[in-house]
Formats: sequence, structure tokens, C-alpha cells
Amino acid sequence: MTQQTYAHMTAGQGAALLVGAVLGPGMLVLPHLAASAAGPASVLAWVGLLALSVPVALTFAALGARHSDGGGVASFVGHAFGRHASAVTGWWFFGAVPIGTVAGALVGGQYVEACFGLDGTLAAWLIMIAAFAANAAGLRTSGRLQIGFVAVLVALLTAAVISAAPHADAGNFTPFAPHGLAGVASAAGVLMFAFVGWEAASHLSAEFEDRTNGLVRATVVTLAVIAVLYLGVSITSLGVLGADMTGAPLTAMLETGLGGAARPVTGVLALLLTFGAVNTYLAGAARLGAALARDGALPGWFAAGGEPGRTPYRSLGLLAALCLPVLVWAVDLDLLMRATSACLAAVTAAGVAAAVRMLPAGRHRNTAVVGTGMSLVALAFCGVYLVVPAVFALVAAAVLSAGRRRSNATGSRRTDKNGI
Repeated sequence: MTQQTYAHMTAGQGAALLVGAVLGPGMLVLPHLAASAAGPASVLAWVGLLALSVPVALTFAALGARHSDGGGVASFVGHAFGRHASAVTGWWFFGAVPIGTVAGALVGGQYVEACFGLDGTLAAWLIMIAAFAANAAGLRTSGRLQIGFVAVLVALLTAAVISAAPHADAGNFTPFAPHGLAGVASAAGVLMFAFVGWEAASHLSAEFEDRTNGLVRATVVTLAVIAVLYLGVSITSLGVLGADMTGAPLTAMLETGLGGAARPVTGVLALLLTFGAVNTYLAGAARLGAALARDGALPGWFAAGGEPGRTPYRSLGLLAALCLPVLVWAVDLDLLMRATSACLAAVTAAGVAAAVRMLPAGRHRNTAVVGTGMSLVALAFCGVYLVVPAVFALVAAAVLSAGRRRSNATGSRRTDKNGI
């Protein structure tokens, strides 16, 4: 997620930005998808991924404190493993955006349908069209407004938990694991969607008043906030709604605690949150596409407009072309979120692996080693969906190879022309 940072940030401001990077509108539907995969035992997947988040988040904080770089995880991977690895990592994120933004739009569409009766697929189309139009017009959701969106989502999740918790029924937790450990692993695969974004910490260290400890403090606060919200929502949704909960669980939870008046409010908030997230990811991915083209990981034609203050229309157009078939053929939100999770989990694993090479020996490198091991285990939970990042890796390799061939051919023609 692209973010506007602030000169001389406090730990509180940094925590708000980090919460925004990790927490997103996927939380509006993930309790339902996880419960469908594992039943009440989906709580174990939430706990396991929270445990994974600790070494991963602290590793990116340590990496940012020592190697402040706004180029993203792909930049760190490039420093550690070379240009090819950097291109592959960039493609994992760029390729995930058309899938993930459509998934996010469908989430918003589900809530619009549940709250207002409008067809959810039509609502998803309208969200995507509005986001592309905003980006084409050069409009960006400001960093402050994005924090506002995050504050609304935190308030929504908190209100749902507090209002619905008194209505929980212990009987909804039995049978606890109807699908066994395989179900828990399957739930973890889709929940990865809610546990990416920690790499944003590595870009923020230079913005803190306290450059030594500010980022670490912000990361610790973010971990605490995320843990309370995720466990609160997962346990309460299961206790109140059961494992066969609706596809719009927060609406159902708020209605249980507050009555029917919560329905239209939830629908409007879900629509705003979804648009904000989709708009931001498209803006960031369009910039990334221009950067990939500049570095040879996309055809150079797409690099136009990547300079600060300009709109990368060609890269944005490529994203639109990639989003269109996903929107047309999207029939399974679970599939889209799992495919996105696999790509973003690969980005996270590459980032912490790069940290193992870049951080000095000692506590932080040891944390990076633990984070890498746990990230690889989490990546394995993605199962067959790992074919998606594998395909993007092949695409990145093919584009780089084609670029080298064009460069060699151009060099040969110049040599022949000069008679050398």
C-alpha cells in the first residue's frame, strides 16, 4: 500500500500507518472464509499467523533502521540476491494487484448486496471503474484520508466485537475441528491475505523523530493492535454466528448487538473502505509497473509517466487490461484471495530472506532466520496456489531475457554500423 509519510513522525503516527498497511477490507470477509475451511479450529490459524507476524514484523523494522530505502521489498531483494530476484519479487506484487483488488471489490460488493440489495457483482464493477477513473484523473487518496479509513475499520471491528460478544454461545465451538489439521492449514492459506504488509515498516525509519527506537515502538504497538482485533473478531464471530456464518459476518455481528439500524451504516462503511484500499493499491501498482519497466522487468514502453508528479497511464492501462478478465471470470472470492495470498506471502518470504543476508550477525539476524523459516512454512500452506507466483516468476524471467536479447541486438547493429 502506498502511503504518505510525515517528517518527524511519532511512534503513534507510525503505528497508524503500519496498521493501515496490514489491516484492510479483507477482514470484512476473512472470518467467514477461514471458518468455512476449518470450522472453529480456524482460531488456531489466526493464532499461528499472529505468531509468524512477530519475527517478520521485527525483522522488517530492523531492516528499515539499518537500510532506509523507499524502493520496497524488491529493492532489498535486489541488494541481497541480484537483479533477477528483484524482478521476480516485483512481479509477485504487481501480478497480485489485479487479483487482489478485484477480490477487495467483490468483498465490498458482498456487503453492498447484503445491506442494500444491489447486485454484488455490479457493485464490484462500479468500485473498480471508480478507482481507475480516480487514478487516471491523477487523484490520490491522501495519507491522512487513508488513516481515516483505517480508523473507521478499527472502529467497525471493535464495535462488532463489543456489541456481539454478550450473545456468544459456547456450543458454536463444537465440533472444534471438523476438517482436522488439513482444514487449519487451508484456513491459514486464505488468512495470509490479512497478514501481509509488514514490509512497509522497512520504508519508514527515516521519518521518525527517534530513528533508533521509533520504528520498533511503532511495530510493537501495531502487533498489539492487530492481535487484539484479529483474535477478537475471529473468536466472537465464531461464538455468535457459528462456523456456517454468513459471507458478511460483520454486518451480522453488528445486527446481533445493535439491531437492524447497523445494516445500512455497515454497507456504506464497507463501500468506502473497499474503494480506499482498491484506489491505493492501483496507484502503488501503477508506479511499480513503471519502475519495473525502467529496470527492464517490463517492456520499456510502460515506463512513461513514472516520474514524481506524473501519472503512469501506460502502466495503469496494463493493470486495467489485467483486471478485466479477472472481473469477467471471477466466480469464487475464496480462490482470488488465496491466489493473492500466495503472491504476497512469497514477497514477504523473499523480504525476510534478504534480511538474513543484509543484517549483521546477532539478535536481529537470528530473528530474521526464524522469520524466514516461519514464512516458508506459511508459504507452504498456500498449497496448489503457489502455481500463481511460480507463473509470475516465469513471466519476469521471460521479460528480462527478452530485454537482454533486444539490448544485445541493438549493440550488434551499432557495432556493424560503425564498422568495429
